[in-house]
Amino acid sequence: MNSILNNLRFSILAALVLVASSCDKALEEKPFSFLSPENFYKNEGDAKTAIAGVYNALYTYDLYLQPIWNLTILDDDHVSGVDWFLGTTGAGNPQSYWGVNGPWTGFYSVIARANTVLENVEKIDQDIDPEVKTRILGEAYFLRGWAYFQLVQLYGAVPVRVKSLSVDPNNSIPRSPVKDVYKQVIDDLKKAETMLLPLGHPKAGEPGRATRGLAKSILAKTYLTMASGSLASGNVTVRGGMDNGNYTHAKTVVAGLEGLDSKLHFEMARDKALEVINSKEYSLFANWKDIWSKAGRNKQENMWQLQSMAGTQFVNNLSIYFSAYSTFGRGAVWFSNNHYQDYEDADKRVLDGVSHNYFTNTGVPYFYPSWQSATYRVVNSVTYNNNGTTDNRAYTIKFADVNDPTVANSDAHYPLMRYAELPLIYAEAANEAASGPTAEAYTQLNAIRTRAGASPAPAGMNREQFRSYVIAERAREFVLEGVRRYDLCRWGIYLQVMNRITSGQNNISKIRAPRNILLPIPQSELNSNPSVTANNPGW
Repeated sequence: MNSILNNLRFSILAALVLVASSCDKALEEKPFSFLSPENFYKNEGDAKTAIAGVYNALYTYDLYLQPIWNLTILDDDHVSGVDWFLGTTGAGNPQSYWGVNGPWTGFYSVIARANTVLENVEKIDQDIDPEVKTRILGEAYFLRGWAYFQLVQLYGAVPVRVKSLSVDPNNSIPRSPVKDVYKQVIDDLKKAETMLLPLGHPKAGEPGRATRGLAKSILAKTYLTMASGSLASGNVTVRGGMDNGNYTHAKTVVAGLEGLDSKLHFEMARDKALEVINSKEYSLFANWKDIWSKAGRNKQENMWQLQSMAGTQFVNNLSIYFSAYSTFGRGAVWFSNNHYQDYEDADKRVLDGVSHNYFTNTGVPYFYPSWQSATYRVVNSVTYNNNGTTDNRAYTIKFADVNDPTVANSDAHYPLMRYAELPLIYAEAANEAASGPTAEAYTQLNAIRTRAGASPAPAGMNREQFRSYVIAERAREFVLEGVRRYDLCRWGIYLQVMNRITSGQNNISKIRAPRNILLPIPQSELNSNPSVTANNPGW
C-alpha cells in the first residue's frame, strides 16, 4: 500500500503534465507547457507515474471524497438518515447538492488521463519491462471503460472521447447513443482483460490496481446491466412501501437499450462471471465481518477498494457519516428499520454488521433496535438508551474500523468491487438465461447466504420469484455500498419502488419524478460543448 500511495503522490506532477483540468468543463483539457508529453514519457518510471495519475482522479471532491457515494448511496429505498444530510440527494433534490456536477467532471477526468496514457506509454520503447508496459496500457483501458460504465448509468447518452485533446482538439462532441457508449465500455474492458495480469502476479502492481479478474468482473456486471435493462417484460416483487409489504412491479426498459438481445447478454454475464468464479483467484471470507476489518483490506474478497492511509491526503469522511460513533455525535446515515426486518435474526450481516450497542462521542450509550431490547438494552451491566422512534438507527459497521474514529477524515476503504457480486451475478443471469433457476444458480446464491449464517433460499421458485429473491439478496449483501440504486434503475423499477414509500423513516422524502432516473448534465458542459444541445429529461 505504501508503494501505491507514494506513486499517487508523485502523480500530482503527472496530473499537471498530462491531463485534463478538474473543473466543470470536463472535456476541456488544459496543456502545461513547461514539460511536454514527448519529454516526459521516456521510461518505465514515467509510465508508472502516469497511470498513478489516472487513479489519482478518484481521490477528489468530484468523485470518492464524497459526491459519487452521496449521489448513489443516499438515493435508494433502504437508506435513512438525518435531514440535514439527506435533504438534497436523499430527498430527490440532487440539483441542490453542492457536488451534483462531480461525477461528470470526475469520470471525464479519469477518461482524459487514461487517453493520454494510452497515446504516450505505447511509444515508450526502451527502459521498460514489456509486461509492465502492457499491464499499464491494460489499466488505462480498464479505467476508461469503467468510467464510461459509470457515466452511462448515471447520465444515459454521453459524449465519447477516445483521444486526448492534444491529438483531437475538437471539443464539440455530441452525445453517443446509450448502446454505443456500452459498446465502448465493452471494447475497453475486453482489451483490458487480455492485457492485465492475474491477481498475485509479481508484476501485477500494488494493491488497489486493476487486475485481469477485476476486468472480467466489471465486464460481467456490464453485461448484466445491459441484459436486465433491455428485458422487455416481467415483474419484480420488492418488499417496501409504508407498511413494508411485498409489492409487485412491472419492469420497464431502460431508455436507450430498447431492442437489445437481453437473453444473449444474460448468457454473456453468466459465462463471464463463471470465468472469475472458476479461476479461484478470489473467494468469500469465511467470516463476513472480516471483509470490513483493517486486516482484510485488499485481500481475498476485496477485489478493488479505494485505497486510503491515515495521515496522508488519501483519506475520506465515510467513517463519520456512516458509523455509529462520529464527530457529529452519531453518524448521519443508516439503513431503515424496514430493511433491517428483511434479514433473519441470525444473519451476520445484521447480527455482526449493525452497531447494536454504541456510545456517542460524548459518552451517551444507545442500542438498536428498540424491539430487541431484551437482547441489547442491558449488556455487561451497562444500560443503553432507545426512545423507540428517532433512536432506531441501523448503523453499519462497514466503514467503522479505521485508524482513528475520532477524526473527521480517516482511512476507510470504499468497496469498488467485491467478489460477492460474482456469485449473485451468476445466479441472476443463469436464472434469466434458462427461463428459471438452475441448480448452479441456487448453489451460487446459497454460497452468499451460507456465509452470512442465513437459511438456504426457498426451493422451487419460478423465474420471477428467483429474480426478485436475488435482487433482494443483493440489497441485503451490499446495503450502503452504492449498489441498490443501480439495481432498481437497471430493472426499470426505481420510480415504482421509491414512490410506493412516499415518506421514509425520519420523514425523508422518497417521492421521485422521472427526471430523477438520470443526473443533470452540468450547465458548464452545455455552455462549452455546442454539440450537446439539451439536458436530460426534466432538468
